[in-house]
Amino acid sequence: MAIFGDHKINIHHLLGFIPEALIANLSATTKIDHYAKVLHGKKMFYLLMYGILENEKLSQRTLEDTFNDAVFKILFNLDEGEKVRRSSISDRLSKIDPDYFKQLYECIYDQFSAAYSQTEREKYNLIRVDSSMVSETVGKLMEGIDNQSGKKAVKYSIAFDGVLPCHSNVFTSASYSSEDIALPEAIMEHVKKETNHHNIYVLDRGLQSTRTMESFSANDVTFICRAKENRKFIELASLITENQDLDLGESILLKDCKIQLYTGISVNNKRGRKHYKEALVESHFRLVVVESKTEKEKKYWFLTNDFKLSAKEIAQAYRRRWDIEVFFRFLKQELNVSHLVSLNKNGIQVMLYMTLIVAMMLLMYKKANKLGYKTAKRRFSMEVRDLAIALIVLQCGGNPDIFFKT
Repeated sequence: MAIFGDHKINIHHLLGFIPEALIANLSATTKIDHYAKVLHGKKMFYLLMYGILENEKLSQRTLEDTFNDAVFKILFNLDEGEKVRRSSISDRLSKIDPDYFKQLYECIYDQFSAAYSQTEREKYNLIRVDSSMVSETVGKLMEGIDNQSGKKAVKYSIAFDGVLPCHSNVFTSASYSSEDIALPEAIMEHVKKETNHHNIYVLDRGLQSTRTMESFSANDVTFICRAKENRKFIELASLITENQDLDLGESILLKDCKIQLYTGISVNNKRGRKHYKEALVESHFRLVVVESKTEKEKKYWFLTNDFKLSAKEIAQAYRRRWDIEVFFRFLKQELNVSHLVSLNKNGIQVMLYMTLIVAMMLLMYKKANKLGYKTAKRRFSMEVRDLAIALIVLQCGGNPDIFFKT
């Protein structure tokens, strides 16, 4: 049964990365099925995976219809007599252990990432880190970040290795509206998972805290971020050598130097009121300033604690940060992330892990078969549909090979 004969991998290969033994073992160790009558962990996993793939706008009502659909039951070998209501799905999402889905996500990521070599993760192991806010239909959120529109929002912070999403966080507390708090936490959690790593974390202008940059250096975390153009600093030494070529291809090198940055230190004045005064941090950083060739007089300031890469490599590393912007657009446009299915943090975490699992399957399918995002999603969904048809044909005593001629 091969619909697309030129594809290197199909749905059977990808489902093989999610062994039944793994799902069953985690169901036992996390005790996820205690007190669950119908919506056991395994069924929730398949329901959410299939629901994300098959519905343009996912909701608890569409998940109810999906579970009660005969095709879904045949596809995942479920009892045809089982039925659920939307309220049951809502209640299960609010109480089910998100750690079960987190462990599934991490196990599947490990298996998928082992399927491509280190060289495919690019020369420098660049980890793009960014966040996205979701505030659509969240007026009833139990907890969330207040924004200027009066609605509450949820923040997703994701680390992306260039092929797959390798880490994720869900933030609902107000303090995490600042990227200077959310991004460092996401990075340090990823660092703890990868001992003896040689990653370079690439960020946009959301990170500006000098203290955070200093803590990165203290913990041997290499970063490249875009700085504000009016950033105050002291230049210690120029790193541009005599006769150095300043043409970086898509930009012109204007400055490359070792610097010290200022930070604010809180002090109390004579009246006991707290205020901040500027002070230089001890750590040394590198400032690279380039001018775009295509955008007239457009300058980019890059801050990093890496002194080994060339200025051209630093500029190119930042350009590859755009990969995570494309990935976020894919999550929102194709996988329903711009719409919240659950209104509490527990359910939101479950949905994020499941969305990232589906995203990884689609990304591996896209990469192996050299397809675009939309084509990969469409063809993968077609393979799921035809797999269901094949199972129906078999159940009726027929031969699916007669129907699916290659």
